Amino acid sequence: MSSIANLRSVEGAGATLDPRRLRRDFPVFEHNPGLVFLDTAASAQKPRAVIDGVAEFYRRDYANVHRGVYRLSARSTELYEEAREKVRRFINAADQREIVFTRGTTEAINLVANSWGPAFLGKDDEIIVTELEHHSNIVPWQMLRDRVGAKLVVAPIDATGGLDMAVFERLLSPRTKLVAVTHVANATGAMPPVASIVRLAHEKGAKVLVDGAQAAPRMPIDVQALGCDFYAFSGHKTYGPSGIGALYGRRELLEAMPPWQGGGDMILTVTFEKTVYNELPHKFEAGTPDISGAIGLGLAIDYLQGLGLDRIEEHEAALTGYGIDALAALPGVRVVGAGQRRLGVLSFEVEGIHPHDLATVLDQHKVAVRAGHHCAQPLMEKLGLAATTRASLGLYNDERDIDALAAAIRAAQEMFVR
Repeated sequence: MSSIANLRSVEGAGATLDPRRLRRDFPVFEHNPGLVFLDTAASAQKPRAVIDGVAEFYRRDYANVHRGVYRLSARSTELYEEAREKVRRFINAADQREIVFTRGTTEAINLVANSWGPAFLGKDDEIIVTELEHHSNIVPWQMLRDRVGAKLVVAPIDATGGLDMAVFERLLSPRTKLVAVTHVANATGAMPPVASIVRLAHEKGAKVLVDGAQAAPRMPIDVQALGCDFYAFSGHKTYGPSGIGALYGRRELLEAMPPWQGGGDMILTVTFEKTVYNELPHKFEAGTPDISGAIGLGLAIDYLQGLGLDRIEEHEAALTGYGIDALAALPGVRVVGAGQRRLGVLSFEVEGIHPHDLATVLDQHKVAVRAGHHCAQPLMEKLGLAATTRASLGLYNDERDIDALAAAIRAAQEMFVR
């Protein structure tokens, strides 16, 4: 908390972010001098406030939650539920009971697919996904399709790499029961117009699930303003611990959904004849949860809100534009299109160099990027690419990191391209 307070006093509420100052909050940069970390879309680095806060919880306050009447258990439960309230405020949900802790975006989507899906979808009902989706927002719906006999409909991207909204609107029909769409595309940074998608889907009576894994660390989220029915995000991409995340679901939907997993804490009473399930959100949180992970996520949210999500978005938007210009100026480099709006992700190819070879050379220059299909193989196939190199931005990056990336690419070209 002290680092956030100091930041506020130095920068002021309306100031732009100073990434070089912020890097002091992240111990990884102290232990890896010269590191240019451009893989935040995979997992963000952790600020000291999160690292120290989780360690302090284990040192002073740890006990199992919701079970003990002794003081330490009550304290641990209080901290755990405070973290839930932080998540509620972070995405502006109406009710704390609408926040379910999960292992991350993947588990959150699977929860909806395995609970809401079989209860409310049947043969010949349709689920719309887009070509922009991460595998985690494709595979669970394929499994649900095979389970209940529904149909999976794919909304295409257009020539610019953005979602083709005209085709999407035509694909909607009374048979559409669910639209599953990314808020910021993992592979390219494309930003579909989610509020418009929700409005159009609701006009047909369909529900909408939004994959917010890449959006949550980069921009303010307001699920009530978006109007979505479900929203999922991950802690590890939001500068928090791995193995924790959250699902938002509108209360009336969660109330109507059966539990996905059975075990402790998701029950009120159990006999061999019948089980009475617990109230929301505990109905969906079977077993001992990731207590420290939830608390760490809450600390990460404190950190982000201390900086201001609007300022983070402004900073990453400006840096994204700078990155596009810098890469486009390099001969033999092509930035993959992402439509009219892109945030935080630069996916590109370099003529004559395989992405994995390129990433290896960049690493020799202390530039950390991701190479591969980025868990978006259908999108790569649509783009006619086996893989790309992806540089993804965080609040600790600035123009010097982009310049270092460009210089390392030039060095790779000198090595591979004759």
